[in-house]
Amino acid sequence: MALLLAWEVLVRAGIVDARFFPAPTSIFQRMFESIASGELYVHTWASLQRLFLGFWLGLVPGLLLGVVMGLSRGVRAALKPLVSGTYPIPKSALLPLILLVFGLGEMSKIVMVAIGVFYPVVLNTTSGVLQIQPTYYDVAKNFGAKKLQVFRTVAVPGAMPSIMTGVELGAGLGLILIAIAEMIGAKSGLGFMIWNAWQLYSVETMYVGLLVIAVIGYTMSLLLGSIARIVTPWRADR
Repeated sequence: MALLLAWEVLVRAGIVDARFFPAPTSIFQRMFESIASGELYVHTWASLQRLFLGFWLGLVPGLLLGVVMGLSRGVRAALKPLVSGTYPIPKSALLPLILLVFGLGEMSKIVMVAIGVFYPVVLNTTSGVLQIQPTYYDVAKNFGAKKLQVFRTVAVPGAMPSIMTGVELGAGLGLILIAIAEMIGAKSGLGFMIWNAWQLYSVETMYVGLLVIAVIGYTMSLLLGSIARIVTPWRADR
């Protein structure tokens, strides 16, 4: 609040250029206008839909592959170099290729989010499974547990803290990538809203889009933090 007040005072005093950093009151006024017209709802809902679908499209394969890589030395030796080698590639640099393959429709945006979620999940899940003490696997084998039971009762619960870390990182990266994808290949969404505002030099609208993305990111962080405390109750007091 103090920062917003100082920002407002500096703009009103002419110390900060309002053309690039409009006063917070102007930004919030533009936000209320967008809400009243329904524009903000349309763009926010479009981004949330793409983010939700892409999140699950990247989470499920990343989780399954990460556990398998952690459990199987052969699979890990075969796939770890591929995953580690492609992970450093800037995900935004893949957008032209994704647009070429999937076109300008919804699937290209969903795939961008999925890629952003997949890598942190698979890498953190693999690391989490490898950190499980071999004693737990020995106990499971002594009780006659089959591979699927080991997967379900030992590998996934044991790696859950690392999995949740990967999920949080992936969700944040997915939010970044959906905004980038919408700036280039979409006619709706918060990324499109920001890019279109830049083209029209509507600076207040740009800040509204950025503010909404920040709120979504903070809300996701709180939600995933609550889920992490539920699925890893032994870490809740840390």
